[in-house]
Amino acid sequence: MTVTPLQITSRLFWLLTLTDLLGIQTGFNWLHAISKPLLIPLLIGMLFYSGIADPKKKWILIGLFFSWLGDLFLLVDSKLTIFFIAGLLSFLITHIFYIFYFLSIENSAPSLLKKQPLLIVLILCYGSALVVLLFPYLGDLKIPVIVYATVICSMLLSSLHIYYKTEKPANLFFILGAALFVISDSLLAVNKFYQPIPKAGIWIMLSYCSAQYLIVKGVIRQVQRI
Repeated sequence: MTVTPLQITSRLFWLLTLTDLLGIQTGFNWLHAISKPLLIPLLIGMLFYSGIADPKKKWILIGLFFSWLGDLFLLVDSKLTIFFIAGLLSFLITHIFYIFYFLSIENSAPSLLKKQPLLIVLILCYGSALVVLLFPYLGDLKIPVIVYATVICSMLLSSLHIYYKTEKPANLFFILGAALFVISDSLLAVNKFYQPIPKAGIWIMLSYCSAQYLIVKGVIRQVQRI
């Protein structure tokens, strides 16, 4: 059975993800520092190797580029607060471009949010509760974190909005990916501002890598089956 470049890139991504998690678990910071910056380029490679001719994928590619910048900034965020802010801004831009992608998928199918408006309430309640929990500890970052929480919840809502507008399993990949992104960012915020979470680095990176992979996989499956 022939292994395609797309499959090779996908397997390399998960191999590198495991390598990164190993570096975090063992405290080998050099391993984490080497592997983390290579993760997003592999996902960009997946999109290129997929060969899909979907002009809307440019929004995901731009989002991935800013995710890569965010990864680089957060690698050194302990050095200066400005690096954390730069990372926050980079991922904020990522979510905005993911929203652009989700909302660019248009057809006559109804929005899941119109059929299930309770989902809007639940996600807004989650975002609000997270901000309320963190608010006393945010210092000068109160407004940036509120803006970020608003945008990432909007990204999750936009993935739910297109549930009926996309085919399975792409729609499930989008929702799971968006939800895991919210979980990853929530864990990072709680661990940084509220209180340390056991094995936080492992859970943050595992949910983050899974989120990005699922969103990219959804883009590919939206156009073709692989």
